[in-house]
Amino acid sequence: MKSMQRWGWLAAGVIALGLNGIYHDGGAAWGRRNVGQVIERIESHTGPVLALAAGRADWFLTQAKLTATQEQTVSCRAATSVARFQTKMARTQTGMARIEALSAQEEAALARIEANRARIEAQVAPARFEPTVFNPMVCPRVRVRGPRVQISVPVVHVDLGSM
Repeated sequence: MKSMQRWGWLAAGVIALGLNGIYHDGGAAWGRRNVGQVIERIESHTGPVLALAAGRADWFLTQAKLTATQEQTVSCRAATSVARFQTKMARTQTGMARIEALSAQEEAALARIEANRARIEAQVAPARFEPTVFNPMVCPRVRVRGPRVQISVPVVHVDLGSM
């Protein structure tokens, strides 16, 4: 039993040393901040009830006005986020309209090319091309004769035996 109690006190001491080090290093600031937020929430919910019970109607009205202002701020934030979303949608729609305009321009260019091709085909259609047969006996043969040239190349001997 005594050894178990000693181990418990040892564990408590180690935990206390660790928490003390965290506190002195500034790591406990988040804990204080979170506890402060919890206390503020509890006071905001119970404060008006206590004010009415104590007969402080003026404080109760002041808190009610603050709450209404905070709700307006929240609705203003919601309106801002809706406006941002609508702006992004408008930008997206503008981009899509630009792409559609470019696509329409390309389609118009292809239509012009197709119209030119059809016009050229219409101009060429009445013309008739008759095949021509060439007689090889009619064409004269051309022979070219030139002088013969003799080139002499000198002979080079390389001795690799001295390496």
